[in-house]
Amino acid sequence: MTKKLCYLLMLFFSITSTNFAQQLTDSIEKAKKNPPEVEKVYLHTDRNYYTIGESLWYKAYSVYAYTNQLFDHSKILYVELISPESKIISRNITNLEGGLGHGDFILADSLGIKPGTYQLRAYTNWMRNYDDDFVFKKEIQIITPNEENTIQAKENSIRAISKNKKDNPKLENTQEIIVDFMPEGGSLIEDVISNVAFKATDSYGNPIEMKGTIFDTNDKQINLFKSIHDGMGKFVIQPEKNQKYYAKIITPNNDEIKVTLPEVQKTGYTLSINTVDEKKVVTIKTNAVTLNQNPDADLTLICSTRGITYFEGTQTLKDTKLSFILPEENFPEGITQLTLYDNQSRPQSERLVYIEKKQDIDVSFTTEKKLYTPKEKVNLTISAKDKKGNPLIANFSIAATDTNGVNENFDDTVNICSYFLMASDIKGKVHNPNYYFNNSNPARLFHLDLLLLTQGWRDFVWKKFPNLNRNKNFKVEKGITIAGKVENLIGTTAKENNLVQMVLLNKGNSMMLNDTTDVNGKFEFNNIIFKGTATMLLNTKNQKGKNRGEFVLDSIYNQPIAVDFKSYNSLNYEENKISQIKANIHNKNIRFNIPEENQLKDVIVTAKKKKENTTPSRYGFADFTYIPEEKGPHYSNIFLLIQIAIPNVTASANSVRFNRYNGPALVLVDGVETDMSLLSSISTEDIAKIEAIKGPGAAVFGSQGANGAILIYTKLGKGSTSDKKVFHSIAMPVNGYQNTRFFYSPDYSKTKPLENNKVDIRNTLYWNPYIQPDEKGNASISYYNNEVDTTVNLNLEGITNNGIPIVVQSSYQIKK
Repeated sequence: MTKKLCYLLMLFFSITSTNFAQQLTDSIEKAKKNPPEVEKVYLHTDRNYYTIGESLWYKAYSVYAYTNQLFDHSKILYVELISPESKIISRNITNLEGGLGHGDFILADSLGIKPGTYQLRAYTNWMRNYDDDFVFKKEIQIITPNEENTIQAKENSIRAISKNKKDNPKLENTQEIIVDFMPEGGSLIEDVISNVAFKATDSYGNPIEMKGTIFDTNDKQINLFKSIHDGMGKFVIQPEKNQKYYAKIITPNNDEIKVTLPEVQKTGYTLSINTVDEKKVVTIKTNAVTLNQNPDADLTLICSTRGITYFEGTQTLKDTKLSFILPEENFPEGITQLTLYDNQSRPQSERLVYIEKKQDIDVSFTTEKKLYTPKEKVNLTISAKDKKGNPLIANFSIAATDTNGVNENFDDTVNICSYFLMASDIKGKVHNPNYYFNNSNPARLFHLDLLLLTQGWRDFVWKKFPNLNRNKNFKVEKGITIAGKVENLIGTTAKENNLVQMVLLNKGNSMMLNDTTDVNGKFEFNNIIFKGTATMLLNTKNQKGKNRGEFVLDSIYNQPIAVDFKSYNSLNYEENKISQIKANIHNKNIRFNIPEENQLKDVIVTAKKKKENTTPSRYGFADFTYIPEEKGPHYSNIFLLIQIAIPNVTASANSVRFNRYNGPALVLVDGVETDMSLLSSISTEDIAKIEAIKGPGAAVFGSQGANGAILIYTKLGKGSTSDKKVFHSIAMPVNGYQNTRFFYSPDYSKTKPLENNKVDIRNTLYWNPYIQPDEKGNASISYYNNEVDTTVNLNLEGITNNGIPIVVQSSYQIKK
């Protein structure tokens, strides 16, 4: 059998291609040389279950979609937390460097968080060019240990929906069964033996087991079927001429429903795959009618993984069946799309298959022992090498978490392997995605093939690959952009060739940038990098050096994409898990006899800031600020007050001047430029604050600030005797990248009375988003346990420099 298949393989690909095949090859070769810069992103989180008030920690991996290698493309990653009501309740601007980034959410009451299922979503602006195909989505649970979770009860009634179209209809929030029947290759053809896969889910995508019988038009029983994994299965059928088929399905509550199978085609081609001697055998089948209508038909097979073609061939079909071995060695690991075209470039059949590779790597970690005492130090050693002992270049993140009495099922959530190699290429929810990559599941590859025959059959992301280079409406963001337009004060005429000066003041540092407006009055400052909140100072002046014009600013960050999250009814085992976790956390509180406020919780770790003489100002950071005391001395006039209040300033009815400058300072009263006569009319009792800016920050005032500025603020704006407003200058706070925190882990080897007196029942014991092996392929970390008798899960995820995703899991116990 094997020799015959090898012969067929050589025969199939030895004949010269037709003109169509050559044209197709040229277009594919062009695409391979210049593929779209498609990004994928994955978030590794410390846990999947959280209580209100805890922190959610994440590590972002952004890769080049075709190779899964880290991709230094976009610098801004939008990470959003979406509530069960489909509202974005928090949004982080995460900085990506070299394809890596990290951040966190504090799940505080102030966000309006309540128990339920939330969605964590991540994407770049560049990803929006491909709809939501590459947007990362993950569900997390937020619970309260002392209250009932908001879990929707399941409906007892079940309604079946037959669906043979490409897209799901929008369904109401009820318990329904959606049954899909999908012929292998795409179509049923008269007289051609075919596999038909099926899948049954509720309206939330949760699998439902079922069984049934296939009947023809004459109600003759044709075959029996039964789901074998997560509501999926398949059966064999050979459609007869002029027959239609339907299924009688028995639901979980023993109701009988009728579902029509796809219509049988009179002509066409099918594509099927079977495993023989651990080889994937591809079979092309047709019927005699098709063969007679198209004698010696030239068929072209294109085989692609993540949009890149790795195998192609054209053959003249002379019989109703042709088989050959798929050369798996030509493909990378992942989902491969096989598409069969006729000589008119029309796709006739399509099949997805998973190519698994045995990777030549060995990543592991070890602890010194499997049983620890409470608050004992844990030393963990990580080894990352290939089979020959050579060190791997890789980047990892690791979490150590309290199981809270639940035996963690790592199959039921996505990890970096299942996401990059499978789940990210199939639209829709994949139930238990890690099951298909867990070597302890012997039938996993057979079940993965069922998944590709059903869910992958209709929703494979890379089907749109030929159009991925079109309509690039969303730019790649290499940093923060501050942009806008300068217009005339009267009307909306653009101010061309205006100088725009920008000063950013952030954590005592300043950045000064200049730009000139174009013919449309546009200015733009690109690729800016800063964290936290900064003060932005903008000023504009015309070619004559006069402050003229009005700013119209663009939004700094892009608006979020539409939310499509629909909170779902939890399955029974998920509800049981939530209940167990809630009960365990509640019991910990009772067992240790502590109020919530005396627990050791997340600590925000920030570097000690060097004390500065500057204070925040409406226009940035003032070099000096004076605020009159309520019972302080009174001064006869404003000039005397300025001279006494502000060091190194000379003030008189003629001018106010810094001693370091020869010219007068700019004086603003409540934001309005003021002359000496107006200044002299202000009572000292109406002064609320005086600020002095004489450093780089004064650049925001343009040439008028060359000699520094004195800013006077009056009580209730009493100094604003003029309605004149300043349009050519702006001072406002702007938010940069998230000011990321460091995960705090206590050190019980040091004496810290306040900390040591607090009970340590942390659910995340350790989180480290950046672990890189040294030149020998090793890395070491250490941390201290909490003081609970429990099991601790260790979960390491990461990726190598050549794009191999890594997952390693282990556990140990803490016991007194």
